[in-house]
Amino acid sequence: MPPLTLRSLILMAMATVCHAAAPTLQVAALEFGITPGLGGETSSKVGALVREVAGPLKTTVTLLQDGELRLCIIASHMNSPKGVNISPLIRRTAAEALNLPLSHVLLMLSHNHTDLNLASNHLEAYAALSMKPEDIPAPKLVPAGEDFIKQLAATAKKLPTLLQPVTVWWAVGHEGRISYNRKGRRADGTSYLIREEDRDLLGPDFSGDIDTQAPIVVFKNERGEVVTAITHFTSHPCTCFHPEKPIIFGDWPQVACDHVAQHLSPDKPIPVSFLQGCAGDVNSKGMFRGDVALSKKYGRYLADSYIEALAELKPSHRDGLEYRIEKVQIPLAPLPSAEALKAEIEVMEDFIKRASAGDEDTLLCVGQNFPRELTPAYRGKLIEMILPWSRWALDQHQQGKADSVAKTLDVEIQVFRIGDVGLMGMPFEPFQGIGRQIRAGSKLPVTIPCGYTNLSYGYLTDGPNTGDGEYQSAHYRYSKFRPPYAKPAGDVIAIKAVEVLNQFAQ
Repeated sequence: MPPLTLRSLILMAMATVCHAAAPTLQVAALEFGITPGLGGETSSKVGALVREVAGPLKTTVTLLQDGELRLCIIASHMNSPKGVNISPLIRRTAAEALNLPLSHVLLMLSHNHTDLNLASNHLEAYAALSMKPEDIPAPKLVPAGEDFIKQLAATAKKLPTLLQPVTVWWAVGHEGRISYNRKGRRADGTSYLIREEDRDLLGPDFSGDIDTQAPIVVFKNERGEVVTAITHFTSHPCTCFHPEKPIIFGDWPQVACDHVAQHLSPDKPIPVSFLQGCAGDVNSKGMFRGDVALSKKYGRYLADSYIEALAELKPSHRDGLEYRIEKVQIPLAPLPSAEALKAEIEVMEDFIKRASAGDEDTLLCVGQNFPRELTPAYRGKLIEMILPWSRWALDQHQQGKADSVAKTLDVEIQVFRIGDVGLMGMPFEPFQGIGRQIRAGSKLPVTIPCGYTNLSYGYLTDGPNTGDGEYQSAHYRYSKFRPPYAKPAGDVIAIKAVEVLNQFAQ
């Protein structure tokens, strides 16, 4: 061993002092739940109402503070709160209760499909792109929405007095049993959405290329007690989802959080948050075929993966909290040709007519493929949703405006660091390739890339998946109105996120 220099002795002493110093990070977290009644409005395209309530939909509200910097994370086992007219109300409610800037309140959703609309006039961000901000309607809250807002305000107001110093610990588990990559390729190179009936043909319990990482972040107070925890995984929670037979249930992410909470603190209930990963091309198994029992089974699987990882729980060597908001411009491609659009419109109009007549063979249409578990009527409604985009694009050509459509989609992302843990939120359903680039490029010990933050502009492809025609990659068809993405598409977000995270890592 080389002799110790004066410099090395000083650095060792400084490290010892820093390690022994009291943490500057403080945390408080609470959980609340809403239990909607039967008959609530859902995202179903055929007006199907809630027909079963299998349990509450839970939300964890976490307040983090480091000196003058405060940040609130609202992590909900829902999907509908991301609507462009309901999300601002939710975030503003927490911001006012905590005396925070609106930009310091993050709404991060599990993207659970088995919830209901909190507002009767729910409006997605991608369906409001052509609207002026002042024309976006105020949300008309249903009773469950009123209950959510009331409980959120009451919960947030309690948090400042509950803040306590914490240290940050982390571990990374792995779970490969509950999800599958839902983007397939045919022999001719075209892409398609892999349905459960397609999985039957791909081999026993097909999973494909999936992100198995299951990180968990644990916050301990000065007595070594767990105050709260944050979990993360990458997969659409849709195991007990069927849009024509809606039920209310938190699905497997909520089940996993409940089990982890019980494990971490058997005698004193604690809240555990779930943050959804880049799940644009990853589904949980069982969609349209599963049930609550299967969701509970998968939740137990995921919880066991977190709990097993806790055996390798590591303390953060960094303290504190950092936060940045970054603007990113995602490149957009030219519109399809007028001839291609005319042909598509003719195909779609014929499909809608046949589906309305009950034709069971209405399964394929302009790159979209539908499972037999959906009725022809529902399949027709899905095509009715994308027909307006093609008509709009054709109209741009006919008016000589095709070259003047938007060239970029401008959005904000949130990048933050808690101890050794890097996190970032995106207002999209990002493909897992975006998350992988962020994780691979980050110099922090563990990095958690998240979609479904504040709003959702729909699916966001990474470079290699841009330009395909299946449901996720061609989601621009559901917008009003945005051109397709151009390469490198969502990779620009990964590049910016890595840049900021690595500044935090210094």
